[in-house]
Amino acid sequence: MSQDHLITLECTVCHNLNYQTKKNKKNTAKRLELMKYCKFDKKKTLHKETK
Repeated sequence: MSQDHLITLECTVCHNLNYQTKKNKKNTAKRLELMKYCKFDKKKTLHKETK
């Protein structure tokens, strides 16, 4: 994956950086928020895009 489109998702509960994914920055100006599985909390939590 190219490094310019990679974003990191942070868990809002435990604040660990769990996921890296791609995002089309031309279409999506807002920060990405997804419900993802956190292996540290062992449940689905909200993950937000970091800077």
